Amino acid sequence: MNRPVSPLLHDYKQSAPRQPAKSKAIQWFAVGLGIPLIAVTLMNTLDRESPEEPVGGAPVMSASSDEPLIVPPVDQAKLMEEIAELLPEPVPEFEKLVLNVASGDTMEKLFRKNKLSLGHLMSIVELDEAKSRFRRIKPGDVFEITHNEGQVISLYSELDLTSALQIDKQETGFAAKIVERPIEIRKRMAHGVIKSSLFESATAAGLSDKVIMNIAGIFAWDVDFVLDIRQGDNYYVQFEEVWQDDEYVSDGEIIAAEFNNNGRTIQAIRFVDDNAHSEYFTPKGDSVRKAFIRAPVDFTRISSNFNPNRKHPILNKIRAHRGVDYAAPRGTPIKASGDGKVIFRGTKSGYGKTVILQHGGNITTLYAHMSSFVLKVGVGSRVKQGQTIGFVGKTGLATANHLHYEYRLNGVHRNPRTVDLPDADPIDEQYREKFMAVAEPILKELEQFKSAQTPAVAHNSQ
Repeated sequence: MNRPVSPLLHDYKQSAPRQPAKSKAIQWFAVGLGIPLIAVTLMNTLDRESPEEPVGGAPVMSASSDEPLIVPPVDQAKLMEEIAELLPEPVPEFEKLVLNVASGDTMEKLFRKNKLSLGHLMSIVELDEAKSRFRRIKPGDVFEITHNEGQVISLYSELDLTSALQIDKQETGFAAKIVERPIEIRKRMAHGVIKSSLFESATAAGLSDKVIMNIAGIFAWDVDFVLDIRQGDNYYVQFEEVWQDDEYVSDGEIIAAEFNNNGRTIQAIRFVDDNAHSEYFTPKGDSVRKAFIRAPVDFTRISSNFNPNRKHPILNKIRAHRGVDYAAPRGTPIKASGDGKVIFRGTKSGYGKTVILQHGGNITTLYAHMSSFVLKVGVGSRVKQGQTIGFVGKTGLATANHLHYEYRLNGVHRNPRTVDLPDADPIDEQYREKFMAVAEPILKELEQFKSAQTPAVAHNSQ
């Protein structure tokens, strides 16, 4: 028969007071170390003492006879001493500080300010791995130091994205080594539709300034991002992201990109050859760059176009304008539009300070009204496309800061903005097969991403 549980307690004895809970660490040592030690102590005692000569303690019946065995009492103090001897030596805790280098700082100044040993500094700077790091510090450098009352124990400083300097105090002095800082490269896809400018569109798409400038740089030979873009133009880009310790660090190189401008599509795929030289090619292996840059300066506007019948603003008479004027702030770098050789550098009548380059194919380019030249670029010097040769100014017959740029083929002036520019060399034949194998999966990924974005692109372009 089931009885209801009585609400009354049937045990009327007062409950024993609860003892304070012992720490889990002590319990672990008591169980994990104490029991084995007791067992060892007991065995040693049994070996030394005869059952007939009890030392004292509680009698225990022997398994082989009816005579009691005597278990000696445990010496708690001795047991705790034995446990303490088994514990590892405590690791000393040293003070840590971070030295952030500011303008005008030296390592000696920073060590004095933080009361660190100058003797240790002198020893450290003599290490081969540390010499260049310590003698060429610059604002923004960071040094992490562990010390004991000013005595340096260790020092750590990042050298670049993938390496760091590690210095440790040892019995015989300091030891330095370069340690690796592994990075992870992740791929990211993005797209955008232009409503006003590439910069605004790419910013809205979450792209960094670095990626935006790289996009403009890749397509600079085919697209004038100031004058050629139209509302509704769109682009797709696959690029690298650099991660370290599962944290984003920076954007890397563009892997592939597509730009759709005014009804034409331009695609570019990055390829790195065996000499670590990288360049962008079309899916067919043609270079996306041309032998010449359309605009050899980062300009704000075109102040005067190519015009054989232009009225000169200073001379006030009809005088053919056989080049393009690119308005830009004074001091803006002027770049060589193509690989070539300097055949003139100096002052040239109304042109002011001028540089003329001779290129292959009987082509020459002229850069006028400079404020100054690059000193190492003199007559006879060979320059590469994009290399700075001078700076924007208004020397000669000029009313404002700008670059006057001319393009001549066989001595005849051509409009730099519309002339057909010769292509750069296609991919080397020894790399063509390898490039095609690399390009195929990249283009497939790009097409898959485009297909997923098409509805959004169509909506945004309306």
